[in-house]
Amino acid sequence: MNKKPKSIPRPLVRLNQWVIVFSVLLTWITQQEIILLFPFICGLIGLIFKVNPIIAAGRKFLRKAPSAYIPEDFDQQQFNQVISVFCLGLGYTGYIFGWTIIAWTFTTMVALAAFIAILGFCIGCYIRFQWQQYQYRKSMS
Repeated sequence: MNKKPKSIPRPLVRLNQWVIVFSVLLTWITQQEIILLFPFICGLIGLIFKVNPIIAAGRKFLRKAPSAYIPEDFDQQQFNQVISVFCLGLGYTGYIFGWTIIAWTFTTMVALAAFIAILGFCIGCYIRFQWQQYQYRKSMS
């Protein structure tokens, strides 16, 4: 039984990352923290139902078959989404309660992580890889 790993086409992953970056930037510019709820809720839906609405909407605009694009691992993207939902949620909470340092810290972290991923280095992937290596080494001892 050779099961093919589930993947997401890279342009859809990039779309999700750009939505996060632009949402944070718009929040900073307009001072309307409610903007953060869009990527937060979409990410939460993606984690709960395994279908991110941003990615689902973007899928309609792909010009080629999804398999024609560079694949991104679904499980890795779920891990990254946990981190982004956590940061967006804490950022939003910080804005709501007037905790400026918390708001700016977590929105900056998620925007930077998403932008750096767009540029080619996935911080969440690095964290997950290190965690998996740790678990493997621990299981061997």
